[in-house]
Amino acid sequence: MLGTLWRRYLPPYTPLLVAVLVLQLLATLATLYLPSLNARIIDEGVAVGDTAQVWRIGGQMLAVALAQVVVAIAAVWCGARVAMALGRDLRRAVYTRVDDFSAEELGRFGAPTLITRGTNDVNQVQMVTLMGLNFMVAVPIMAIGGIIMAIREDAGLSWLVWVSVPVLLVIVGYLVWRLLPLFQRMQGNLDDVNGVLREQIIGLRVVRAFVREDFETGRFTDANRAITETSVAIGRLFVLMGPLITMILHLATAAVLWFGGHRVDAGQVQIGSLTAFMQYLLQILVAVMMGTFMMMMLPRAVISARRIGEVLETQPSLHEPASPRLPQRREGRVEFQDVTFAYPGAEAPVLDGVSFVAEPGTTTAIIGSTGAGKTTLLNLVPRLYDPTRGCVLIDGVPLTELPREEITRAVGLVPQRAYLFSGTVADTLRFGAPEATEEQLWEALRIAQAEDFVRERRTGEGESAATGLASRVRQGGTDLSGGQRQRLSIARTLVARPRVYLFDDSFSALDVTTDARLRAALDETLGDATRIIVAQRVATITGADQILVLDAGRIVARGTHQELLASSETYREIVDSQISAEELA
Repeated sequence: MLGTLWRRYLPPYTPLLVAVLVLQLLATLATLYLPSLNARIIDEGVAVGDTAQVWRIGGQMLAVALAQVVVAIAAVWCGARVAMALGRDLRRAVYTRVDDFSAEELGRFGAPTLITRGTNDVNQVQMVTLMGLNFMVAVPIMAIGGIIMAIREDAGLSWLVWVSVPVLLVIVGYLVWRLLPLFQRMQGNLDDVNGVLREQIIGLRVVRAFVREDFETGRFTDANRAITETSVAIGRLFVLMGPLITMILHLATAAVLWFGGHRVDAGQVQIGSLTAFMQYLLQILVAVMMGTFMMMMLPRAVISARRIGEVLETQPSLHEPASPRLPQRREGRVEFQDVTFAYPGAEAPVLDGVSFVAEPGTTTAIIGSTGAGKTTLLNLVPRLYDPTRGCVLIDGVPLTELPREEITRAVGLVPQRAYLFSGTVADTLRFGAPEATEEQLWEALRIAQAEDFVRERRTGEGESAATGLASRVRQGGTDLSGGQRQRLSIARTLVARPRVYLFDDSFSALDVTTDARLRAALDETLGDATRIIVAQRVATITGADQILVLDAGRIVARGTHQELLASSETYREIVDSQISAEELA
């Protein structure tokens, strides 16, 4: 998979890759040339006492060394540019694909692993690419060139090369074989740590409310211990690698001095050539060692690339239509035709044979017990899921034939859990309509019964203080009460001005008075729009044009409040559990 990612994302940087290859080749050739010059200084200068020759060849060595440094720096710069660009492109590709995921794919992967794959896994691929361009290009050139130059200096000692290099390769191969499953376990452990930490941060209030700090600390300790044990196992292999390679280097050096000394004594080789041979042998082993370092990084990068590939190759279950259709009249009419929906892997459907029509200018309320399928039904309208069977239409066109942009423009959802992004209040309200004016923002706040607290709101101190629309909102709206978050969430949807408004139990955190004022303002302002409201509180939906009573995923009753009181036992039970029917009649 790593090779696939390289083939897919590196071609745009071909000029830089060619530059890296050329520059690394030049730098390596210069490095290989230096021991030969050093041998000439010893044999042609020092051994015969020719100082002029020492200075002349020494000048050549200095020029070659300086050129090697300049070329090597340029090669590293080009390689870094390519690796960083690859990391940027991979992060963008992962983000773009995740952004296209439906709720089904998001639920299958989970947020913790998607975060890890888009950050840590990409970093692993980025780093192995950087190291590969800096080292792996030079390693084969250095190894092959070193062998040729070593044999050229003294073929009689070449057997030392054929002994030491295979020994080193065997050791490296064994370590890589041991590391591969450990790196795979490491990435899974990272997912677990991220998952536990994310849950504890998001659910901090719940943890403290139930005094579960010790339990959650234990969960994090277990996840932390698992990743620590894996890291220690990897560290042991890395620690073992250093002494083994150093031992081989020292044994090779000692062997060269021992056997080479006898050859010098016998007049079979000159001292300078022996020195050059020893340097070439060390260069060969260092090249193998650099390759070893790369091979130690490669298994983790391969695992990371495989995890990234799983995300990139996962096709979203919700596709843009091949032949999109647009409605002839944009009114906001919503129709469910015998809709059945089951979550992947579920034994029974959440919705079963649901059919109804929500006309423009009307309010359709959905009520039922917990788990009846109310939120799931609402999520089908903005096409967060596709029905397992049946069809959902907006203005006479099935959602599967409507472009995503058209659905987004037509449908506004106020979710059950009001989530606000960090930024100013104005940024929050303009999330669905960036071009909205301040007058439109204040109008939406007025309808949502949020104008008063926004005008009084003040954040920051001194020069950074801000009020009103310019006041800051923390990520998730954690600096606001539940009711304030819900009202800002409603105002955000109002600013977008869709044709269909979906309220998923969006008034639950409001007091009865604010709830009544808000519903009256919505009725007055959204007279032509289609409104579908999911509610637990009966008082919120008594004025709806039609009420759908859901039970176990089926519509068991429908009608106005008065009609249902007279005809539906299920509805009467819900009403009686909250307030007497006589009070609401």
